Amino acid sequence: MQRKVFQLIVDNTSGVLSRIAGLFSRRGYNIDSITAGVTADPRFTRITIVTSGDDNILEQIEKQVSKLVDVRDIHELKPEESVYRELAMIKVRCSAEQRQGVIAIANIFRGNIIDVAPESLMVEITGNQGKIDAFLRLLDGYEILELARTGVAGLGRGIDNVLYFEESADSLDK
Repeated sequence: MQRKVFQLIVDNTSGVLSRIAGLFSRRGYNIDSITAGVTADPRFTRITIVTSGDDNILEQIEKQVSKLVDVRDIHELKPEESVYRELAMIKVRCSAEQRQGVIAIANIFRGNIIDVAPESLMVEITGNQGKIDAFLRLLDGYEILELARTGVAGLGRGIDNVLYFEESADSLDK
């Protein structure tokens, strides 16, 4: 089993995310992470999907997704040619005495304290999945009350895979 990160450019229409997720569901493919957001051109949405499987499954995923009507482009974001980021917000139970310990761990990971309450702290951290997982492991002695992770967002390095949008939504040039 290996993991791949696919980046899709799709039409910004209602139901497109549902149709893509439905394809995964119907075929029995697993989605490890999915993020979506409008691009600089509001006609299109960028979707980043992290999925896993053997070579045949991953090849089938790419082929099946590319056949969907709303999908304008799909390509793999290879780790050595891309930058991945994820956002996590973690609410940690801590007393006034424990607060400095959590703040010290957050500072090591360049996290931001975004909320302080009498019995808790909320930390915002961004980075790759490994960084966030390492941060969470260091919080092992504390009670995590709530955790929200965005999933992976990524872009290819340089300009080789940049898509240029023409005025007509029917065509995209690479």
